[in-house]
Amino acid sequence: MSRPTGRVLTLLELLQSGGTRTIAELADRLGVEGRTVRRYVDQLLDLGVPVEAVRGRYGGYRLARGHRLPPLMLNDDEALAVLLGLVAGRRAGLTTAAGTASETAAAKIRRVLPKALADRLDAVQESLAFTRPSGGTAAPDTGTLLTLADAVRHRRPVSFRYGDREGRRTDRTLHPYGIVSHSGRWYVTGEDTGIGENRTFRLDRITDARTLPGSFEAPAGPDPAERVLSGFATAPYRHEVTLRIHGTAEQIRARIPASIATLDEPAGEEDPADERWHRVELRAERLDWLPALLASLDRPFAIERPDELRDLVLGLAGRLAEGARRPPAG
Repeated sequence: MSRPTGRVLTLLELLQSGGTRTIAELADRLGVEGRTVRRYVDQLLDLGVPVEAVRGRYGGYRLARGHRLPPLMLNDDEALAVLLGLVAGRRAGLTTAAGTASETAAAKIRRVLPKALADRLDAVQESLAFTRPSGGTAAPDTGTLLTLADAVRHRRPVSFRYGDREGRRTDRTLHPYGIVSHSGRWYVTGEDTGIGENRTFRLDRITDARTLPGSFEAPAGPDPAERVLSGFATAPYRHEVTLRIHGTAEQIRARIPASIATLDEPAGEEDPADERWHRVELRAERLDWLPALLASLDRPFAIERPDELRDLVLGLAGRLAEGARRPPAG
């Protein structure tokens, strides 16, 4: 690469770092005169890079928003961070239905990496393991995600068709409060204007999303992530469970997260770090996993309902006591 070409690319990298750069600053960083900086800017403009001049005492050049993505200059650490983010995002379900986009983007960056850095990245990928298996995530359509995100930002209502778990499709109008990624799935939460209640919808089940005229005010209260988690905890299931557990909220939440149970809030000026009896409510299709969960809490608890859970806990306690009393073999 010739020195002038290298300086043009360095100029692009400087502009991509953000803000307005004065001609004097750019000339000093590039080791050239001011008129040479102007010539390099003209070359970037010829390549379609949207550079704009800023007038005034503190004027200079900055990178404007263009109609297409200009060449992106990354240093070694930035390139490695982008590639690792693409790999981790793909495994965590943080991709859209056009799943090949993350793979092709990673391949483009990988092709232009210096060999030494590429080898280091290969070593990281070969030695990296994930506790969550690949696949099984429900990726949303790119257009759906962008439409909903724009509606959230500008507080615009949206309409869409939604398919439930049985495949039934209905038309919905939503005031979207936010988009949440949880356990490999994407959700949008907000007020369903057809019923006047807050609802959460999976993005991969949404089609024909479009923004509607008008605007709305988002209510005060829980943030979108809290709304989604509390929705999971209060969803209708076969069993309704009520417990009383003694400890701090942090101790209880360490084993019983907000996505599966609601926890009463401290009243008045109570210190949330104080140990006390908390009322915990959850819903579940099955109860067989709860006895082991309660045992793992290592906190005093009482079961208010259902009686079937009390029987299951007694059964587990009996098996544990029997195993503890059993003499070693041989």
